[in-house]
Amino acid sequence: MHDRMFFTPVAVTVGAGHKRMIASLFDMHEFLTEFPPSRRRLSYGAAVKACEAARAGDISTEAARDALITFAVTAGVLWPAAQPAVSVKPVARGFGGYAA
Repeated sequence: MHDRMFFTPVAVTVGAGHKRMIASLFDMHEFLTEFPPSRRRLSYGAAVKACEAARAGDISTEAARDALITFAVTAGVLWPAAQPAVSVKPVARGFGGYAA
């Protein structure tokens, strides 16, 4: 059986500041299998079942991806979608218009 890819990969945290991209049902299965049993929540079982159902063709790949995202959020491992933006606020001082 060939591996089915997600339309958009899911980024998860795997350690201090390290990101792992989950891009397919195979990646999802591998990630869930390796996830520490002590940190699994109720949504873990739902994600595993969704992955198996998608691999069997019973549900869509994107439905399995949604289950993975739900699990990652509840487990606290979903990588932030956007990094904090640093902005510069113009002020009326000096010649450049920015605070020195």
